Amino acid sequence: MANIETNGPSGAQKLYFAVWRWHFYAGLYVIPFLLMLSVTGALIVWFTAISPEYGDRLPVTPDGAPLTVTQQIDAALTNHPDAAATTYITPLDAEKPALVQIATAEGTRMLAVDPYSGTVLSDRPKAGTWNEWLTDLHGTLFLGPDGGLGDFLIEAAASLGLLLVVTGVYLVWPRKGGKLSAVFIPNLAAKGRAFWKSLHQSVGAWIAIVLVFFLISGLSWAGIWGGKYVQAWSTFPAEKWGAPLSDKTHASLNDTALKEVPWTLELAPLPESGSQAGVQLLPPGTPVTFETVVAGARALGFNARVQVAAPADDTGVWTLSRDSMSYDSPNPTADRTVHIDRYTGKILADVRYAEYPLGGKAMAVGIALHEGQMGWWNVALNWAFCASIWVISLTGLVMWWKRRPSGALRLAAPPAPAEVPLARGVALITLAMSLAFPVLGFTLLAILALDLLILSPLPALKRALS
Repeated sequence: MANIETNGPSGAQKLYFAVWRWHFYAGLYVIPFLLMLSVTGALIVWFTAISPEYGDRLPVTPDGAPLTVTQQIDAALTNHPDAAATTYITPLDAEKPALVQIATAEGTRMLAVDPYSGTVLSDRPKAGTWNEWLTDLHGTLFLGPDGGLGDFLIEAAASLGLLLVVTGVYLVWPRKGGKLSAVFIPNLAAKGRAFWKSLHQSVGAWIAIVLVFFLISGLSWAGIWGGKYVQAWSTFPAEKWGAPLSDKTHASLNDTALKEVPWTLELAPLPESGSQAGVQLLPPGTPVTFETVVAGARALGFNARVQVAAPADDTGVWTLSRDSMSYDSPNPTADRTVHIDRYTGKILADVRYAEYPLGGKAMAVGIALHEGQMGWWNVALNWAFCASIWVISLTGLVMWWKRRPSGALRLAAPPAPAEVPLARGVALITLAMSLAFPVLGFTLLAILALDLLILSPLPALKRALS
């Protein structure tokens, strides 16, 4: 330290303090969002993978052969005689209920039906679940639809989260003969701020790659990076089906804040009924009903849970789907979506995981992992990850609290060194990240403008924020 005081900090030390300062300011914005996302994410996993609110996993006792699909739907409509069934979802297994979605004058309802007795086990509105409320908070902060203000604020937080990881790796990287293994092992013998710093960096080092995965898979849903860039490039080319296409996209099949349609299909147009296109599934002249379409699904190889959605209008199609986005299967590589002409019973489109573009394949697996859909091990790992987010967030806050000047109304940010050397590698990494994630670049420019145009001319305000 004496050498630093005499000769001033070296270029490497100036760069270190500059990176630390960026890490600190990024953390100020990101930590509240990380805490919110991890809490809501942990609860969403509970309501999807363990205790779905529509009654998907209520136990039933097998008793002979199940009722026909028509009988199950009629049983669901007993208390809603003026309603119409819009979707039938086969049971997850022989000891689980079927689900029937119906349209009533008051709105859409989901009913769980014992497939052996026809007893209605659960009857509730489709909208207004805890899962939907948490998902809306998780994705939009209740500040408008996807692509709105809340979506943008979360995208900015996720983008800065990537910067937080990169700067964090730089800060903890061993220097002057230090061992990399020491980064991953907390010094439990340390006292005070040194203990919290050791715990912060070791937990952060362990989850850095996992955090990047969660941030990028979450960004794929965001309005700018996801909607305008990645999803647009990874949308399935519906033209290859050779059937007339509707002006409606697959996203129209999502009727709540919950995402139920495979990510790579959301922007793809739906095919239309009413032509002679397609490959015959049902024998000519067979009525196209829930009963016959479910039988057709089984003939196509759909086993266990499959969702069957009725046409929405005169040119609409029957849709068969089995995918991890809708919690139908713990295996995203088994995703499959089939569209059937409502008049002829012909298959107009048959999309499997193997046909997804590369980005679609990555997202199918990534979303399943992100949502804890691939089994108990996935649920346990996701909850452990959420807990680690709380640890690194709270240890970061404790470190800041311990280093701030007592009684001073200041943020106590790391000192800003004068004449930071322009490290070519750092500049290139920052430029590459800004180009790859436009909201990150926009945010960094906004921070620089704030510093140059507002803080610098107002020394008192600059001191308070330093």
